Amino acid sequence: MLYHPDKHRDPELKRQAEQLFNQVHRAYEVLSDDHSRAIYDIFGKKGLEVEGWEVVERKRTPAEIREEYERLQREREERRLQQRTNPKGTISVGIDATDLFDRYDEDFEEMPGGGFPHIEINKMHISQSIEAPLTNSDTAVLSGSLSTHNGNGGGNINMTVRRVTSAKGWGEVEFGAGDILGPLIGLKLLRNITARCFVTAQCGLQFSPRGLRPSCSLMTARHLDQNTMGYLQWRWGPNSAMTTSLVRDTKSSHCTLALQLGVPHSYLMMSYQYKFQDEDQTKVKGSIKTGWFGSVVEYGAERKISRHSILSATVSIGVPQGVTLKIKLARASQTYLFPIHLTDQLLPSAVFYATVGPLLVYMAVHRLVIIPYTQAQKEQELELQRKSSATDIAKKKQEAESAVLLMQESVRRIIEAEESKMGLIILNAWYGKFVSDTSQKQEKAKVIDVTVPLQCLVKDSKLILTEASKTGLPGFYDPCVGEEKSLKLLYQFRGVMHQVISADTEPLRIPKQSHKIESES
Repeated sequence: MLYHPDKHRDPELKRQAEQLFNQVHRAYEVLSDDHSRAIYDIFGKKGLEVEGWEVVERKRTPAEIREEYERLQREREERRLQQRTNPKGTISVGIDATDLFDRYDEDFEEMPGGGFPHIEINKMHISQSIEAPLTNSDTAVLSGSLSTHNGNGGGNINMTVRRVTSAKGWGEVEFGAGDILGPLIGLKLLRNITARCFVTAQCGLQFSPRGLRPSCSLMTARHLDQNTMGYLQWRWGPNSAMTTSLVRDTKSSHCTLALQLGVPHSYLMMSYQYKFQDEDQTKVKGSIKTGWFGSVVEYGAERKISRHSILSATVSIGVPQGVTLKIKLARASQTYLFPIHLTDQLLPSAVFYATVGPLLVYMAVHRLVIIPYTQAQKEQELELQRKSSATDIAKKKQEAESAVLLMQESVRRIIEAEESKMGLIILNAWYGKFVSDTSQKQEKAKVIDVTVPLQCLVKDSKLILTEASKTGLPGFYDPCVGEEKSLKLLYQFRGVMHQVISADTEPLRIPKQSHKIESES
């Protein structure tokens, strides 16, 4: 009724009332319809924008509406998936740095500049794959790789077609070719036996220069509890083996215990990873592996350095492998590996520098490069958000100002009624970001006057606000996008002054005795 155009004679106020009344009318249409109201109650305005609701049966429960919404969202994601690929790649660069700790005697050094350690790249590996959705159940994957080691190398290319046969399983056919091993044909199947158990079977036929080389494997896995999985795998072929493993993954840790018996490799492996509950997703890990060909101890750490990048470093100490530092950078779907072989012997100096060196370098780079970069990125994103929403903010501000003008007459009558019974009078009200005088930061307060809108909401000497953000109230708008906001009120009730400060999403009910301002003696 406040925004009805017929309530205002002034042409300008009538025009502003028409704009606000259209929004009220749209809200009324949504909330008066049980179907659209149920959608709005669950998903908000975004749910009303999803295409496909017009063909949905109207008599649905909230749970059925949620399922329908998720189905429509999945269909939209499937349409988007069909229009793009999912590239994944790995680049591995092996570095031989043994000359740093285990140099030849000077009598055997004939190279010029022999005083400097000789560091070389002795192996590389590059792999890349892309996915191409063919239908909702069929996907093609094209992958290839190139490898080189001490001047000798080779490559291969593979084509895989996967079909999801049902909710219980899928199957895929693989075709491959390479310049060393020759063509490959493979078949892989996965089947969910029960809700807690599944089986995978794989077989392949390699056409090598030495003849046909068949292989096959069978693996079964079972959920032992909510966080524990058990695996049993059998492989037959060039590297036949029987492997059993136990994996426990919780919110704070990840443990693995594995035993393999095979020809030529048999080993026992145990690993543990602790996950810190911080925003950088920091993890520390350690493992031990022992078998017929020696033992290896590994320890390291992993941390998220940006929104899409994860950096990890691992020190590997083994007999007879020596000491190796492995650095890994995962950037979105691309992975970069740098295994640096430091020494063939167990030298304490190599272990020390492999442990302390990366830590010191990371701390320096993190403080001098990463932190300034992420802060600049956040400021840039906030600035872009403010610029992109500047038009919307200006529109909301204009609507709020129009609403305040239209409220003047109603507020005048409400104040007269409240004064006659010494009721609730809002003297001053501000909404936004407040800055204390003791703040060390040079920040400015960003607040708006909301005295009139709050007085308009007073009914029977009471003002009740829900725990939702106050930005959506009539006569309000957001004066500081992306920042914390509060509501500060100075009001009078029964001739006594009261004051209260409330957080943006905090429910508020006035008057209250606790808000009373004690008079100075």
